[in-house]
Order: sequence, then structure tokens, then C-alpha cells
Amino acid sequence: MTAMASDQAPGLLDRGRIVARAGFNRWLVPPAALAIHLCIGMSYGLSVFWLPLSQALGISKPVACPDMSLMQELFTTTCDWRVSSLLVTFELGIVFLGLSAAAFGGWLERAGPRRAGVSAALCWGGGFLLAALAVYIHQLWLFWLGLGVIGGIGLGLGYISPVSTLIKWFPDRRGMATGMAIMGFGGGAMIGSPLAILLMNHFKDDQSSGVAQAMAVMGCIYLVFMLCGAFGYRVPPDGWKPDGWTQSKERTHALITTGHVHLNDAHKTPQFWLIWVALWMNVSAGIGVLSMASPMLQEIFGGSLIGRPDLKFGDLDASQHAVIAGIAGGFVSLLSLFNSGGRFAWASLSDILGRKVTYFSFFILGMILYVLAPTLAHMGSVALFVGTLCIIISMYGGGFATLPAYLADIFGTQFVGAIHGRILTAWSAAGILGPLVIGYIRDAEIAAGVPRAAVYDYTLYILTGFLLIGLIANALVRPVDHKYMMTDEQLAALKTKASTATLPDGSHGIGFGGFSPAVLLAWLAVGIPFLWGVWNTLVKAVALFG
Repeated sequence: MTAMASDQAPGLLDRGRIVARAGFNRWLVPPAALAIHLCIGMSYGLSVFWLPLSQALGISKPVACPDMSLMQELFTTTCDWRVSSLLVTFELGIVFLGLSAAAFGGWLERAGPRRAGVSAALCWGGGFLLAALAVYIHQLWLFWLGLGVIGGIGLGLGYISPVSTLIKWFPDRRGMATGMAIMGFGGGAMIGSPLAILLMNHFKDDQSSGVAQAMAVMGCIYLVFMLCGAFGYRVPPDGWKPDGWTQSKERTHALITTGHVHLNDAHKTPQFWLIWVALWMNVSAGIGVLSMASPMLQEIFGGSLIGRPDLKFGDLDASQHAVIAGIAGGFVSLLSLFNSGGRFAWASLSDILGRKVTYFSFFILGMILYVLAPTLAHMGSVALFVGTLCIIISMYGGGFATLPAYLADIFGTQFVGAIHGRILTAWSAAGILGPLVIGYIRDAEIAAGVPRAAVYDYTLYILTGFLLIGLIANALVRPVDHKYMMTDEQLAALKTKASTATLPDGSHGIGFGGFSPAVLLAWLAVGIPFLWGVWNTLVKAVALFG
């Protein structure tokens, strides 16, 4: 959206309406971003709906139609949906996350984070409400449209909405600032999954699985919570910087540029594609593990999870399968905790190490751990195997959280949000590659008669190869050639079009408001749900080491 003329009052959602004034505290911005990311992070927890939805008509058992085609399944009202068809919802969401982030990144830079955040709230919360209607009338195509397509667009808009703003508010702590927000995406499932289970159990009866009602309630909660976050966004005036901070004091890493690359030129640089490949490989390896985490633990350790190491996975009876499935659920929750915590920890560490070195750590340490994992599995050490995968997933999350700061270092901050959106198409590609590789090889190994405890060995070695490719791509990243940098005239023209005020001489009382009740309330609003999710995760994970 174009900036409004100077003699017109900016609209409620316009960028000009959210320029911070004197006395504003920049520490109010991260909880606003967290409010949005904690909601859209439920995308990682949608699997809690699949089993209840696969028997939404039968309630106690699925109403199956064995000869039903996919086209028939999209419109049937008499047969339950297959889990494999429901999984398409998640895949659609990830694909549209990347596509919408790339498509709307430039618009976000012009329109501002509030308008993007409100749009994200309407799409994500509205997607849940539409999905609830789809469950109620039993239409799979509408479910895909609501939670997969429209919800996926909400994911993309919500994910990138705070990136540029946080980097501009925290030029002295880029990694930490984006890590605080993006950790919410990794931790959203820790809150959403147990909440969904509570709601489904509350609404479930002999006539209903409780899914439609649960999704409707969650859609309303997400809509309100995300709108609060969106209206909490503020942008700093042009020229603002923290008191006493200068770029030269922080420029200890050669990759940190002092210029800015235009959005239209970023993809023309080799750095864009090298970072794209590095992210693609890191995410492909991590998401491959996440997609099969529960069956992987169950099939590798079998009876060892319940104190019966003499029993392999295929030797367990139905009741024992149910017990180890619950334990594996605790493992998945623990991975979510490390996915979230790793985003903040690794991104903060990147402020010290530098982004390129941090990505080197992901690839080198990850390769070592992926190679060790099969050995630890065959040793029968559940604790070491689980600990290894938790560290791996922390680096998966850390790669996402460090990325915006890496891009700001390389391309400057002027279009970092939009460039970040385009880079996230690597996530869409990884959402296909990682699960496809690990699922295909697992099925091939089982078909070849390989014992269940060993079917993941080759997969983990192949994922190590992914990281090697990422390592090479990251090693080739160099400072952007000066010919791609915007000129002073181009930057001045952009600022003339922008609706933000300019403070060329410093902060003028903006950014450091000290402690206030508003800051406390903002952090409590996001902190309490997050800590509730952490507590639930730790309780479930106790069974792994009990």
C-alpha cells in the first residue's frame, strides 16, 4: 500500500500510524511478535487432530470406504477421511507459508507490520473457523482450503511480520531480538496441542468427536490474541538508533554490510542462493526427523521404552503399543521444547559468534550427531539417542531464528523482511524433500526385510549428506559486491515515499523507557501461556527417562 499524503491522517492499520513516539519502550515489541508466533506455531501441532478426524463420523472407529478415490473423498459426507489425506493439510500450509512470505514480503515493507499482522490473524484464526465448519459439514476440500491454503497464507504473513521491525529496533542485538520472536513459532505447539486435547475431550460425546468445537474455540482465541499482537507493533522513526550505539563498534565481522541491497536485486546475488541452499539443507535434515520422530523412537527401541529390552517393536501387543506411543508423544513434545529454546539460544549466540560461524556450527555439529545417532540407537541408550536428536532439533530451530539477522548482515536492513520472505521458499522445498526422503527410505528398508530397529540408519547418513551440502554453501558466502548496493539517492527517494518521521540525530527518548507496568503485562501475557506449555512438555517427557 502506498504511503498516504502528508495532509491526510493515516489509517488505523497504516505504517504512518504506528511510528513510535517519545517514551516508547522497544521491549514492548518482542512480546507483540511472540503473541503472533505462539499462535501460528500450532502448525507443528496439528497432528493431534488427525486421528479424531479420521473417525469423526464413526466416533469410536472409522467409517471406511476402501474403494473411495481422492476426488470422492473431497466431497463425501458418509465416509471418514484418511490420515494420509489429512496430512496434506500440513503440507499445504508449509507450501503456502513459503509462497505467501515470498509474494507479500515487498508489500509488508510498504504496508508495515500492523497491517500484515492483522491480515495474518484473519487468515490463521479464520482458517481455523473455516476448518471447524468443514468438519461440521464433513467437506475435506473446505478443510484443505481453510487450514491449508488460507491458514498457510496466515502462517507466511505472521511469520515475517515482525522480522524487519525487530531488526530495526535492535540493531545492537539482531540475533537475540529475532530469536525471541521466532522461538514462539517453535513453541506454539507446546501450548496449542494440550489445549486442543483439553477442548476435544471437553466437547466430545456420543455424537461428536469434539474437533469442530475445539477448532472453533481455538480460532477465536488465535484471532483475538494475534490482533492484540498486531496492534502492539510499533516501528522506529527513520534514523533512530539506541543511545550510544554505532555501527562501527559492532562491525567485528567482515560480512556485516553498511549498505542496503534492493529487494529487486537480492535474488541476483550469489549470496541469496547460497543462503537459500544452506537453509534448504538444514531444514530438510531437521524436518525429516520431526516428521518421523514418534515412529522412529518406537521402532528403534520397542520394548526398551517400557523396561522390556527383550521385546522388539513387532513383538509388542496392543496395550504395549499404546504405552510406547504415549512415551513417543512425550519425545515429540520434548523436541518441540528444544526447537523453541534453540531458536532463542542459537540466535543470541550468533550475536557473539557471527551468523556464518553459527551456521558452520549447525552443519559441523549436526553431521557429527547424525553419524553418531545410529550407533547410540544400537547401543540401546534411549537417553543418549533422545539427547542427540534434541540438540539436532535445537539447531533446526536455530537456523530459522538466526536467518533474519544473517540476511540483515549480508543485504542490509532496508528490505530484510521481504528478502527473508523470499528465502523462506527454501522451507517449502524442505517440507517436501525431508519427509519424502526419510519416508521413502524407511518403506524401502522395511520392504527389503531390514529389522525395524535399523531402518533409519541409512536415512540418518543421507541427512548427514544434506548437511555437508549446506556446509559447502555456507562456506562460499562472501560480502555482497558493492554494485548491488543502493545509492544514497535511491535510499533518499525511499525515505521520501515512506510515511515514517525522521529522527536523524538519535533516539530523542524513544526505545528506552525503563521498567513499566505495560512492559510487565505484555511479557506476562505471552510468558504465562508459554510456561504452561513448557510445564506440560516436561511432564510428558518424564516418561522417557523414568
